[in-house]
Amino acid sequence: MLAPRASPANIPSVDRLLNSPAFETLLARYGRTRVVTDLRACLESLRQAAIAGTLDADSLSDEAIGSRLRAQLEAGTAPALRAVFNLTGTVLHTNLGRAVLPEEAADAVLQSMRAPVNLEYDLVTGRRGERDTLVEKLLCELTGAEAATIVNNNAAAVLLMLSAVASRRDVVVSRGELIEIGGSFRIPDIMRQAGTRLVEVGTTNRTHLSDYADAIGPRTGLLMKVHTSNYEISGFTHSVSVSELAELGHARSLPVAADLGSGSLIDMTRWNLPKEPTVQETVAAGADLVSFSGDKLLGGPQAGLLVGRADLIAKLRKHPLKRALRVGKLTLAALEPVLALYRDPDSLPQRLTTLNMLSRPSSEIQAQAVRLRPIVQTAVADAYAVTDAPMVSQIGSGALPVDTLPSHGLAIRVVKGKRGSLDRLERLLRGLPRPVIGRVNDKALWLDMRCLSSADEAAFVDQWRKLAL
Repeated sequence: MLAPRASPANIPSVDRLLNSPAFETLLARYGRTRVVTDLRACLESLRQAAIAGTLDADSLSDEAIGSRLRAQLEAGTAPALRAVFNLTGTVLHTNLGRAVLPEEAADAVLQSMRAPVNLEYDLVTGRRGERDTLVEKLLCELTGAEAATIVNNNAAAVLLMLSAVASRRDVVVSRGELIEIGGSFRIPDIMRQAGTRLVEVGTTNRTHLSDYADAIGPRTGLLMKVHTSNYEISGFTHSVSVSELAELGHARSLPVAADLGSGSLIDMTRWNLPKEPTVQETVAAGADLVSFSGDKLLGGPQAGLLVGRADLIAKLRKHPLKRALRVGKLTLAALEPVLALYRDPDSLPQRLTTLNMLSRPSSEIQAQAVRLRPIVQTAVADAYAVTDAPMVSQIGSGALPVDTLPSHGLAIRVVKGKRGSLDRLERLLRGLPRPVIGRVNDKALWLDMRCLSSADEAAFVDQWRKLAL
């Protein structure tokens, strides 16, 4: 039997609903102004359905309208920036926020938001201070540099470095190091914005020290080496080391800069991870300025870090761009505890979240996948087959692009003859309260477990119970 239909005249008034017990909680949580605005829109939607003859009378009870309005308010007030489960297999995923901060950093950020802080106030002298000094001592201790400064990302660090040191001068760079970073942002573009003139030397695959030497002229302001952290050229290749370039630069009274990109602060081979040049090695090799990211291999917040000679760092700080590119208190609050963790490298795999994810044993990840497989299979029912499978993770964000990490996870495939759809399943997982982000490839939805911590397992399981296929 069909439910009785409602007419527009049956729709209750706004005032009566607002005085109904069903709306007390909504008014307390969202406020009268927001509730009234959304309620009017809700009632207009019901009115249109009534005019079309498709509105059930049961839909007009106070409780039914209250429930409908609650869903509408929740959807309208949900934060745009949300926590997700990164099961893509890419640890430092640019689109998912790169490095996950350790608890020490998260606690420090929270504290800095709850109270005034000495961002630019010298507690010793009682006078205005310099915000960079909050982390400069730590950076110098960890890198061996004379001084340090911080801006909002590594592209900004390179822009500031070029603008302050080599504006209206020539900058000599190997052709094989003219990299493009995320968003089609290229080293030549940064140089153009900085007002420098790019002088390319060598060829794509081979550059010699003599190429740099031959390119030096009266307008040369800087010799620059760029670590190709987001691609690799193999085969018949040759590049000039930082130490060789530094020796040439210093002999010609020219500063030498090195852009490391990912910027590791420690030799990661001790945890069986690929070799990456460290900032300490680069400073020790003679680079006058070194730029690197805070949110890649370093495992901290988004920031561009510059270390090097004290006179050059002072020049960077005085440049007008520095104020435009400087970081705020939240970045500094997060960066300091992350840097402090490097004072005890033996405990880094347990305390630095990024390194913990990168160094997880494949056997541990496999055990987790096996443990979670039945739960996921139950959630997707018989339209899909869920298997635990070996996978290959990558570091991501341009770091060590050809190096991979053995991993494990779940592969979800449509059962032949069933009406399953990988695209629909992937879309539903993205629509969960805490979205589950995997990757569709080779007729399967792959969920790499490398970045799923044991502490997040319960929340992960809870999401699958909310999946409505």
